[in-house]
Amino acid sequence: MLQKEALEQFISSALAEDIGSGDHSTLASIPAGVRGNAQLKIKENGILAGMEVAAAIFRHLDPETKFKPLKKDGDEMIFGELAFEVEASVRTLLMAERLVLNCMQRMSGIASLTRKYTDKLKGYRTKVLDTRKTTPNFRMLEKEAVLIGGGVNHRIGLYDMIMLKDNHIDFSGGITPAVNNVVAYLAQQGLNLKIEVEARTLADVQEILSVGQVHRIMLDNFTPEQIPPALELIQGRYETEASGGITLENVEAYAKTGVDFVSVGAIIHHAVSLDLSLKAVIHPNK
Repeated sequence: MLQKEALEQFISSALAEDIGSGDHSTLASIPAGVRGNAQLKIKENGILAGMEVAAAIFRHLDPETKFKPLKKDGDEMIFGELAFEVEASVRTLLMAERLVLNCMQRMSGIASLTRKYTDKLKGYRTKVLDTRKTTPNFRMLEKEAVLIGGGVNHRIGLYDMIMLKDNHIDFSGGITPAVNNVVAYLAQQGLNLKIEVEARTLADVQEILSVGQVHRIMLDNFTPEQIPPALELIQGRYETEASGGITLENVEAYAKTGVDFVSVGAIIHHAVSLDLSLKAVIHPNK
């Protein structure tokens, strides 16, 4: 779920970047106080995402905004449909237009690609995870789009979970000292964070099982054929995650192994924005 305070901070920053000293095109051509109506038109098939964000952007500029959703996040959208209708000051509609479209187009693209992956996994226990391969300052919305598409969020940032990857392990002198250092640090700091450790080989898996004290084992760049022997060693004692080289073409092969999660950075960084447009609704004089 989007956090209201964080969303407001994002909107303020994004509008400041776009408007700067003023939207002079709008200020010069539209008198203050004039109200108007607009519709969001869908111009490409996919999965809709960003409705809550759009409403918040309009209301940030005009608290008197009337936002009427015609579809909801996660709905299938088809070319020619309308997603929402909005009534607000015309200045608000024009100043909010690009930010609303940028957010919704990007989020809908991510939700649509995520849905393609989750559709491949229907009937399997494996879930699709996102990663931190996100756009700076846009991560909150990108990860929200993953949820809308049916995926699962991995850690949000560096602060909410311990993940010991190859560089952490190598700089620490190995898996065992890395894990022991983390356990001591968490106790010292009074932190209750889950620990995930990357395994590059079956020998790594065995060492992680020996040192224990973790919550999830990441099987990095394991092929679908290499996963079952690792799961046999783990015996369900810890959550398991396959990572690296996972695509739409092979994700089902990973799911067939019974691994708990597959992490796919591509659901965010390979997603293509979908085409949407905000158009004024002009009522002719009667």
